[in-house]
Amino acid sequence: MPAITRMSKPLTLAAMSLGFVVVQLDVTIVNVALPHIGSALGAGVAGLQWVVNAYTLVFAAAILTAGALGDRFGAKRCFLVGFLVFTLASLGCGFAPNLAVLVAARAVQGLGAAILVPCSLALLNHAFHDEHERTKAIGIWAAGASAALAAGPVMGGGLIASIGWRSIFFVNLPLGAIGIWLTWRYAEESTQTRGRALDLAGQFIGMFALADLAAAMIEGGALGWTRPLVLAAFLLFALAAVTFVWIEMKSQAPMLPLSLFKNQTFSATTLIGLLMNTAFYGLIFMLSLYFQQVKHYTPLATGMAFLPMTVIVLLANLSVGPIAKRIGLRAPILIGQALLATGCLALVGISQNTSYSALSVQLLAMGAGVGLTVPPMTSALLGTVGAKLSGVASGVLNASRQAGSVIGVALFGSLIEQQRPFIPGIRAALMISVGVLLAGCLSAFLIRPEERRKS
Repeated sequence: MPAITRMSKPLTLAAMSLGFVVVQLDVTIVNVALPHIGSALGAGVAGLQWVVNAYTLVFAAAILTAGALGDRFGAKRCFLVGFLVFTLASLGCGFAPNLAVLVAARAVQGLGAAILVPCSLALLNHAFHDEHERTKAIGIWAAGASAALAAGPVMGGGLIASIGWRSIFFVNLPLGAIGIWLTWRYAEESTQTRGRALDLAGQFIGMFALADLAAAMIEGGALGWTRPLVLAAFLLFALAAVTFVWIEMKSQAPMLPLSLFKNQTFSATTLIGLLMNTAFYGLIFMLSLYFQQVKHYTPLATGMAFLPMTVIVLLANLSVGPIAKRIGLRAPILIGQALLATGCLALVGISQNTSYSALSVQLLAMGAGVGLTVPPMTSALLGTVGAKLSGVASGVLNASRQAGSVIGVALFGSLIEQQRPFIPGIRAALMISVGVLLAGCLSAFLIRPEERRKS
């Protein structure tokens, strides 16, 4: 039984934040380490894309089922299992003898992350019932992850320089142990829906569709977009996507309840999450390679280059709660998407000789945009469902965000492969990002205040 005290809520928030911290920490730490991993394990750009995407792909594909598991068996129980899986997989990454084992261990990490994120949000939704209190808690939850994003590059750069790239995975071990203990000791179990079945057919075809899309994009850059194998992979994705929708329409217990999308706010926030992550995390992957392969920065210098941007994400996460309370949830989301688009547009002139000072303002705008968007976007989505569906709802949002990350890394990485030298590829990625984020701005107008559903 958890210890119910006046500190239960803040310590539950601390445990949930630690779960999101380890998930996000691996994003920036791994990106900084990519050139060293490539040199040590003999991986090219396509191999490095799989090091990143094996994690995000399984994360995106499994997160909906993980949310349903949390609703069925209890978010606390599933959160503890997810933390254990993630921690053990991190150990496997650190000891990986070759690229194949590393990619496999990263995939298992993604499974742990898929369980952690929706269950952490479900437990926060269970602990904080008031909308403004919930938005503030989610802001702190997101801020913890933003702090990990900020610390990750610097920590990773220092660890790589002093110990080696394998050490970046071992930092998850003590964090996992603390998070597991806090959750077991202080978090209350969420509402359980025992009768909810699992949609295994939907899970399989959804994972297949996303993996096929990532493979098509990665190999499109390596082999050429018009190669028969690449075109066949895109056709197979289209067929798999249609099959997935058909399965979800017919299933008695779909992992992706399509009825949720009848709600305008739910649909808009889910789309914004997909579009934002496509642009932001695709560019993080490219900029990590740009700083080290084009500008010849060390891993530590690359980490320092990302630090101001990720600190701004943290500060914006912490400040957006009171702002949203005064002006509503839609306005900060719209402003955030506009800032992201402006930062990308201002970076289009990037070249090999561009100084860091000439990039800094644009990077700060991008960080502020992400920080202003995530907490109100998450709160708006959770506000459209009742407690029994909070795990599935948070799973949908995070699945869309991670799917966006998979698409961004695969697509933008393929532009590097196809358009050597590096600069034309990153310029093309920036222009794509501007278009994607403008679509996010338009989607923000569809968000409207509403009462939480009773279901």
